Amino acid sequence: MMVTFISQCEKKALNKTRRVLDSFANRIGDNSWQTIITNEGLSAVRKLLKKTASKNTAVSCHWIRSRNRSELIWVVGNRDKFNSEGVVPVNSTRKNLLNSQYENDWKYLPLIKALTAISALFHDWGKASELFQNKLKPDGKNKYKGDPIRHEWISCLLLNALINTCEHKTDESWLIYLINGKFNENEFKSIVKQQEPASLHHLPSAAKLVAWLIVSHHRLPLTQEDWRNEKAEDIETTLKRISQKWGYENRQNEQEYQDRVNSCFEFPKGLLSQSTKWLQQIKKWSHRLRESLPLIESALYDGTYRLVLHHSRLCLMLGDHYYSSQGANQKWQENTGLYANTDGSNQLKQKLDEHLVGVSGSALRTAYLLPAFEKEPPMVSDIRALKKISPTAFRWQDKAVEKINQWKKNNSTKAQGFFAVNMASTGCGKTFANAKVMRALSVDGNSLRYILALGLRTLTLQTGDEYRERIGLDNSELAVLIGSKAVLELHHQKNVEELDEANYGGSESRQSLLYETIDYDCDIPEECLATVLTKEKDRQLLYAPILTCTIDHIIAATETKRGGRYILPCLRLMSSDLVIDEVDDFTGSDLIAIGRLIHLAGMLGRKVMISSATIPSDLAEGYFNAYKKGWQLHAQSRDNIESIIGCAWIDEFKTEVFSVNSLQSESAINSYKKYHHDF
Repeated sequence: MMVTFISQCEKKALNKTRRVLDSFANRIGDNSWQTIITNEGLSAVRKLLKKTASKNTAVSCHWIRSRNRSELIWVVGNRDKFNSEGVVPVNSTRKNLLNSQYENDWKYLPLIKALTAISALFHDWGKASELFQNKLKPDGKNKYKGDPIRHEWISCLLLNALINTCEHKTDESWLIYLINGKFNENEFKSIVKQQEPASLHHLPSAAKLVAWLIVSHHRLPLTQEDWRNEKAEDIETTLKRISQKWGYENRQNEQEYQDRVNSCFEFPKGLLSQSTKWLQQIKKWSHRLRESLPLIESALYDGTYRLVLHHSRLCLMLGDHYYSSQGANQKWQENTGLYANTDGSNQLKQKLDEHLVGVSGSALRTAYLLPAFEKEPPMVSDIRALKKISPTAFRWQDKAVEKINQWKKNNSTKAQGFFAVNMASTGCGKTFANAKVMRALSVDGNSLRYILALGLRTLTLQTGDEYRERIGLDNSELAVLIGSKAVLELHHQKNVEELDEANYGGSESRQSLLYETIDYDCDIPEECLATVLTKEKDRQLLYAPILTCTIDHIIAATETKRGGRYILPCLRLMSSDLVIDEVDDFTGSDLIAIGRLIHLAGMLGRKVMISSATIPSDLAEGYFNAYKKGWQLHAQSRDNIESIIGCAWIDEFKTEVFSVNSLQSESAINSYKKYHHDF
């Protein structure tokens, strides 16, 4: 085949792409090349270009089909340099943006940043206790024993004590107290010892949110059986129930608990009030949080505080994970005598104030990048197999796409939610249809970025092969999440067997965010997001345009109670739509967990499709309700998002698409029931 390459690269990317293209094609202009090449050779060129791609890269490839016709095959890098046919613009216009192109729509981003920073600066405050400091010593006798009361609960009690020292128990009062920077440690210490076990619900609004982030930064509170069937509809009800008995105390040996518990409330080396750098950051972010108090009132009123806390907790835990994995800062000047952790040889590592300030900085960098996590991860475009008209027996796939395109054309240009049900019969090509539909639902109608969640682990690699063969995706566009390298090797030998997943150990803040092996061979461009995730497999999971996995891998986003294994699935879900295949195969508690995942997808602003030949109406209605509640929070948290949700019903006979308003809760459910019944 004869192809032409056009480069619109800038800066260093220009020379990098020239070196690659000069190796495969004849240069026929300053930034254009032409050659005769095989499909395998063209695939190699694309992979090499992707390995060196950056934000300044833009290369298009055109296939010369005949004397008077050419076809755009692919674009590597910045697609904005070309139109849908690969034509380069000759004129351009400009407009001013108030903040950045990403941040304009995130009205709660200042609040997320302020809550993240303050929570990070206090999250390990409880490690200043005599018990924890003795535990960190290389010769400590109780190094491997559980704390009588965990340090995050002590941190919350210290925050509560700080607020109780203020004349008025209001957010304005305690934030001004911190801005003034005058700490009365003796008063703190006496109040901490006198506090009731459950006292967090008395805190003012902003302090409630900070307390939740502190108490949950390692693990979620362990729900007591008495409360499992009771609703907690607001943060006050939640904090009213939570006490140190919810997973924050260790009373397996009552006598040992009584002997050691008092040292949890002793602070012989103080509470960091002598650390100038820590106090400086406290003042700065207390001022920012005070400015955000109106946003807190708004979030508590419409329920979007749940989304705010989700993002803040994610940033805090990712910042803690990252900074704890680093060595000590040798240039840190403060000397409080307090430490936060140890290294691999059990020697004291990061100082406590250094750790708190460092985690705050790392968490804030993640918070600043939250809008980019939505927009920046790459998509795969120009998939020829999905552009082609389906064979006669599968023409229903194209009719479904036409219906969705017509719905998009008739509706607002603002972002809207979408919940689809594909009930085509077995053998009619649902998997291929799902890819066509998700392509039609993308912003430009020509790209793919989604998660295909499967019910059976043994089918994951086979599905990956099907996507490669039928849709034409290569390993740089498709990531397959599997259990171990041995399974991958056996699959390539056509001998797939069930293997137990390897167990991995590690501390709470240093464990890997992902344990599985990813079949994905493209290098990741070293852009701003890549600096947040320190392991290569972490980057691969985030960047792969299409992720095929068993649902238990992505469902960790909602089901992880302890540690940071929910972080990567959440980051992935921020930028990926979700397709759940054979959803009726699940039963019992699995169905409830899937409902939580669908709710989170809606809350993060993603589109969702459930697919199966037989989907009971109750199941479809329940999952739509979960999605609707999530999308409602997402729409209320943004300025340029519609509350409208598009609902599609698809099978091999017809496709119907209707709109419902997520803010009209009862009306939306009744409308959905009617449309579903009519279909």
